Amino acid sequence: MEEKKLDVKSIIGFVLIFGILVYMMYQNAPTPEEVEAQKKAEQEQVEAEKKNSKQNEAVVTTSEDYSSTQVVDSTQRAALQNKLGAISYASTLPGSEFTTVETDVFSLKFKRKGGHLAEVKLKKFVDYDSVPVYLVKDNNSDFNITFSTTDSRTHNTKDHPFQPSVTKSGDNTVVSMKLKFSETEYLEYRYELKPDDYMIDFSIKSQGLSGVFNTSQPITLDWKQKGIRHAKSISYENRYTRLTYMHEEDRVEKLSQMGDDEETVEDVEWLSYRQHFFSSILVANDKPFSKAELTSQNLVEDEEVDSLYTKLYTSKMPLAYNGGEVSKSLGLYYGPTDAKVLKAYDKNLQESIPFGWGIFGWINKALFIPLFGWLSSMLPYGIAIIVMTILVKLMLSFVQYKQFLSQAKMKILKPELEAIREKYKDNKLKAQQETMALQSKAGASPLSGCLPGLMQIPVFYALFMFFPTAFDLRQKSFLWADDLSSYDSIADLPFNIPFYGDHVALFPILAAIAIFFYMKMTTGQQTAMQGPPQEGMPDMSKMMKYMIYFSPLLMLIFFNNYASGLSLYYFISNLISIGIMLVIKNYIIDEKKVLAKIEVSKSKPKKQSKFQKKMAEMMEQAEQQKKAQQKRKK
Repeated sequence: MEEKKLDVKSIIGFVLIFGILVYMMYQNAPTPEEVEAQKKAEQEQVEAEKKNSKQNEAVVTTSEDYSSTQVVDSTQRAALQNKLGAISYASTLPGSEFTTVETDVFSLKFKRKGGHLAEVKLKKFVDYDSVPVYLVKDNNSDFNITFSTTDSRTHNTKDHPFQPSVTKSGDNTVVSMKLKFSETEYLEYRYELKPDDYMIDFSIKSQGLSGVFNTSQPITLDWKQKGIRHAKSISYENRYTRLTYMHEEDRVEKLSQMGDDEETVEDVEWLSYRQHFFSSILVANDKPFSKAELTSQNLVEDEEVDSLYTKLYTSKMPLAYNGGEVSKSLGLYYGPTDAKVLKAYDKNLQESIPFGWGIFGWINKALFIPLFGWLSSMLPYGIAIIVMTILVKLMLSFVQYKQFLSQAKMKILKPELEAIREKYKDNKLKAQQETMALQSKAGASPLSGCLPGLMQIPVFYALFMFFPTAFDLRQKSFLWADDLSSYDSIADLPFNIPFYGDHVALFPILAAIAIFFYMKMTTGQQTAMQGPPQEGMPDMSKMMKYMIYFSPLLMLIFFNNYASGLSLYYFISNLISIGIMLVIKNYIIDEKKVLAKIEVSKSKPKKQSKFQKKMAEMMEQAEQQKKAQQKRKK
């Protein structure tokens, strides 16, 4: 690219132009007499305007700024009528732009234009940067009703001014926002706020508009909202930010967790715009919405981008006319995604929390949530996690004992199993039959060690879902972790490592080390009882050796941005597993006694199960088919 430079001629030209402009301004400057005359004329004009303003003026608020007022005459009023039709009366009423109301739990700001909430601040919570938590702020939310009138116009409530009023009903505060068509005809948003309650009783009701609404055209409610970031890791927060809804009485479903998604559903009872630890929920109190068009758009492109929002949610629902009027009873929840709080409303709102599907969710709701709630009521939260981990490991210790007992039996049988493989090395099916027969007589089988291990999977997965959704852990500190619901950074990196992040969390490192030593010990035990790999089968011993290093590495990378409470659980859990394994190996399982039991079991006639009989028959048939094929080849 050619570099641009100013030469001497250009500089001289600019100086000359500047000099000419200064000279012209000096020449055109008014004389003192002209200045005095101009001031006198301006004063006379101001006095004349004051006199005119007292005659037949009407004060209105403009659709652009309803906090300001302007003077209109009958011609301008007619223009408003021509432009807005039946709804023009609302634009002739004065009012301030915002109405602010506070309760014990939040501060609300209602916007006159549109009649809905412009701000929702939760007074009891702050975000990761100690800034108050806002669920609605800076135009991130849009609440609009679209309807048609008999004068062939279509209106959006978000474009028109509502008249606010604040009254008391006992201890409750009532905020009424009315879109007025006349003094007695209006569309009203009514909000009733109760002390120390996150649920707002909200209703949409019209009065005197049966002759104004064009009931042949649909009336629809459109609710949009962008989730505001509240956590250190926006990617982690976004993973648990999701649109959830309940429909068809008790079916709870969700839109996509990470990508964009859309769905049209029927009989919707509530909609939850979940933002990890906080939720905005719209509840149909009287009867479900007949239909809802739902969308979810992911707004997080990369952890490195300093994004303000996680997802954009939209919901579009039809409202029903009744006698030409509208009446809909709803509930608006703005508050924590806390199972204890949501359960109190008896509408199954707690099902919007991702406890896990099927048995995993049942284990969380029936066991871990009550258990942790009980422990955390007596102990610091970090200690409560450790105690709960110990209790879970003790509960599953019999499973670990079964696994080690099975491994010990297989280790004792290893010489005999190798002898069978050597004897029938040219007949793989026969070797397999004899192996199964020996294992069956001795009461030892590789499956007897795998099945107890499979029993632990529901518990591990349930806990994997429990810790990231446990609201009680939010901003609770333990040791160096200042928030057990977020990562425990001990060092910030000047760069971002893909999949790892821009920080170093310590609990995942400790958990990875514990997993490495645990797998080193268990893999050595399994390798000792395994024989040489069968022909055509993968070498499991090599795969297990790779897993010793791969699993801790995966833990280190994957959990660096996860809740430190979850990493603390895995660290303590693996330490306890190592201890239990050493105790079982050195003090509980006596290989001589196990061998004696195997010999007794082998001497007794063993009745085969139906499965074993079926497997033996299948193997026998395979053996006969193989012999028949060999004869045909000869």
